[in-house]
Amino acid sequence: MSRKRSTRRLSAACAALLVLHAATPADAGSVSLTITPKGESATAIRQGLQIYSWAKSIESRARISQKGTGNAAAIGQSGSGNWAGIFQRGSGHTGTISQSGDNNAYGLFQFGRNTTSNVTQSGNGKVGFTFLGGW
Repeated sequence: MSRKRSTRRLSAACAALLVLHAATPADAGSVSLTITPKGESATAIRQGLQIYSWAKSIESRARISQKGTGNAAAIGQSGSGNWAGIFQRGSGHTGTISQSGDNNAYGLFQFGRNTTSNVTQSGNGKVGFTFLGGW
């Protein structure tokens, strides 16, 4: 095989890899912050999420609030005393929270556009929240 033909094949293979690895809209620009406190900090966050629920008149232990277009969210819970909330503002967000065990609490906040987060809590007394912003 000639050197020229080998170079063309190598170039074609590199181009194919670049196409496969092309940036998706979420990769184009996003930032996230996840906090999973322990001890007294976890208690404070859990109480804060409960106060937020009461202030917003959220009766259930699972809450999804979306403003925008093309958003998708789901919450699955098993056990008792679990609380989960997904709050999406903007477009193209996908978020899920899955909880198993007792007394877990999680808040997922997505802003801007095209962010994705899948959270799983298993065990007892887990607490956390995630903020995502996309552009």
